[in-house]
Amino acid sequence: MTFDHPAPWEDALRGELPGLRRAHVYTPDRARDPCLDDGPPPPLVLQLYFNRLPALEAAASALRAFGRASEAQAMAVRAYSVPEPVSRGAGQPYCTYLVAYEGPAEDEAAWHARYLAHHPPLMARLPGIRELEIYTRVEWVAPPGWQASHCMQRNKVAFDSAAALTAALHSPVRQAMRADYARLPPFRGAVRHFAMATRVVQAAAD
Repeated sequence: MTFDHPAPWEDALRGELPGLRRAHVYTPDRARDPCLDDGPPPPLVLQLYFNRLPALEAAASALRAFGRASEAQAMAVRAYSVPEPVSRGAGQPYCTYLVAYEGPAEDEAAWHARYLAHHPPLMARLPGIRELEIYTRVEWVAPPGWQASHCMQRNKVAFDSAAALTAALHSPVRQAMRADYARLPPFRGAVRHFAMATRVVQAAAD
């Protein structure tokens, strides 16, 4: 969920949202990508994890009382192993690179199959990577007045700091990823990349 203003969303997350497993708050950070520059990042992104779609929809409706999301999407999470993951608790900051493939692809099933088979093993080799997740869209009911997004895929890779992300983006692994990107099946739409400072503001035992 992307919002136009930072406050008071974090206070809302500290309240009671039934079914919420954990919540991440993303605010702008600065890392240097040698391959692209997608401009200023959004001022605030919330990522909320739920086991069940109805719980997510109920939480979104509750958050509506605090304002309107300029972009919101429900997605299935695919988590991948990385060599040195770090378990983070509430309040420990780090840096995440958020990526959105708006699409559409000429054949989305073929696109996802090619991407998921070849790209995550390369991403997991980025030096210093701590977390890797890929998301595919699911149908959901957004709160009235919210702008529902329909990106065909989103990704995130996390690092200890913006400096660590910058180093990974300048590595030979990133060049291998760019070469693999060029081999993806045809698709249209923008691909957006933003470095975001990240904090876990609520975590529940799984």
